[in-house]
Amino acid sequence: MPDGTVESIHIASTAQGPMQAIAQVAAIPGAGLEGDRYELKQGTFYKPEPDYELTLIEAESIEALRRDYQVELAAGDARRNIVTRNVPLNHLVGKEFAIGDVRIRGIRLCEPCDHLQKVTGKPVLKGLLHRGGLRAQILTAGTIRVGDVVTRIS
Repeated sequence: MPDGTVESIHIASTAQGPMQAIAQVAAIPGAGLEGDRYELKQGTFYKPEPDYELTLIEAESIEALRRDYQVELAAGDARRNIVTRNVPLNHLVGKEFAIGDVRIRGIRLCEPCDHLQKVTGKPVLKGLLHRGGLRAQILTAGTIRVGDVVTRIS
């Protein structure tokens, strides 16, 4: 996998609250991103399981949604924490990778759901099917920054 980058970072402090774009965030193993709804145990689907710590989506998926389905969706409106560029996220299920100096493990695909469609008010299900991103576990503490390189480890 050629190295990709973090294009943007988004957190929300409440389950259906607006996503806030931020330049950097602390990644906390066993919890999530500092200040995010899942780290605060406020997420709609919160469970104390590793795949609720971090979500990622490809910028290319958001662009394809616009191009192929004429659905405009801002990066933060996808309700994923990290938007990447040039990172084939589906290939990272079951793999370890790094975002900057933070080690991450891909757990499972983050398929779009009725909740996402309801919160956005847009028909996103078909356009994001198998392109909705990745649920991941934070393995080491550190800071994730916009512009960080994403590198596959295993």
